[in-house]
Amino acid sequence: MSVRHVKQVGRGVATAALAAGLVLGLAGCGGEKQPSQDDKPKATSAGPKSGGGDNAQPQSTEPTEVLGTLAGQDGFELTVNSAERDAGGFITLKGSLKNTSSSAQAFPALARGDETEIVKHSNSLGGATLLDAVGKKRYYVLRDTDGRPLTTTGLDIMRAGASVPVFMQFPAPPATTTEVSLQLPTFTPATIKLS
Repeated sequence: MSVRHVKQVGRGVATAALAAGLVLGLAGCGGEKQPSQDDKPKATSAGPKSGGGDNAQPQSTEPTEVLGTLAGQDGFELTVNSAERDAGGFITLKGSLKNTSSSAQAFPALARGDETEIVKHSNSLGGATLLDAVGKKRYYVLRDTDGRPLTTTGLDIMRAGASVPVFMQFPAPPATTTEVSLQLPTFTPATIKLS
């Protein structure tokens, strides 16, 4: 065999290997699975759906416990549905914020509080505090390392009747504390029972 013939065979083998690699690569990338009937979500009988357009909220079949409700200005209402302690020494309050008025309203900027680090970030529930009257302590919303409050942020204009889920995280009061007062600027305080 001549050197020239060996070079041509070598190039042919390299070309064939490259072509086989491309075919295998395309076969692996291009074969997306098409959804079948088994992959589609099953319909549930969660009750009638409300025809509210963009303001429609999902209907919940589970009863929601209300631990406390704070009434705010311009028809805002903050409802707390859970207060969960975790092993890390924190307590997280979860609930919903609703615009109960008949028109769109801007969420009050004062509710974020007036601390410099929190004011730098968007409208939030950063001004919320828990007051333990028995232990004579006030707990402020926690912040991350950049000073952002560990609470729902980006609260701006809400349409009439709109509701959004919210959360706030605080240092946990002692286990012996069974109730605290949740306070938020521009809202009435509410007593929250802790388990």
